Amino acid sequence: MKVKTILVSQPEPKIENSPYFDLIEKQKVKIDFRPFIHVEGVSAKEIRQQKVDLNNYTAIILTSRNAIDHFFRVAEEMRFKVPDSMKYFCQSEAVAFYLQKYVVYRKRKIYVGKRSFSELMPLIKKYKDEKFLLPNTDKVKDEVPDTLNALGVDWKQAIFYKTVISDLSDLADVVYDILVFFSPSGIDSLFHNFPDFQQKDTRIAVFGNTTIKAVEERGLRVDIAAPTPETPSMTMALDKYIEKINKGK
Repeated sequence: MKVKTILVSQPEPKIENSPYFDLIEKQKVKIDFRPFIHVEGVSAKEIRQQKVDLNNYTAIILTSRNAIDHFFRVAEEMRFKVPDSMKYFCQSEAVAFYLQKYVVYRKRKIYVGKRSFSELMPLIKKYKDEKFLLPNTDKVKDEVPDTLNALGVDWKQAIFYKTVISDLSDLADVVYDILVFFSPSGIDSLFHNFPDFQQKDTRIAVFGNTTIKAVEERGLRVDIAAPTPETPSMTMALDKYIEKINKGK
């Protein structure tokens, strides 16, 4: 069956040169974007109940844009003026760049990893005497606490925001040729909204091994997987699949 419609379980890209828009133009397919999960902030009161006093920390570990947004939101709610001496350990350049939304970059102590959490560890190890706060989500990979504990640093993790399943009831009667998923939470959302979901002719595209595992555990079929050496991005994987199916190549 040819591919005409695709649902991507993420928000629509805000940049005009997104490869998804190139894919629409090249393959003449319709792509809809709909977040299957979304983030909700935890109140300052709930954070206090986690025994977090922002005055006690000299360094913040930031793993995502969400972590940045919600740390500064909570600081404002608590009327906590973030000191200029605060050190920021950012998991990647993209996270560090986003930090400029809240601080004057050149005037702050900002340390940047390469991409993965483990690559940030040598920097944290250099500053073992700091007191670290990790503002995070309620869904944390085991790698994060395990790695910090192994370093033997003084740190605390606190839930500043939660991943919540979105209401997709308006999609009940809509059928797409391909559904695209990027996390196990997206699969959980699919079955929360549609407990009787049956794949039938719908193709499922997934990004990452944990997502593949979540799909297969639900008894579904993975038709398109990324990243691979040939297709390191989801759009490249979709492009290759559509080219083959629609044009019989």
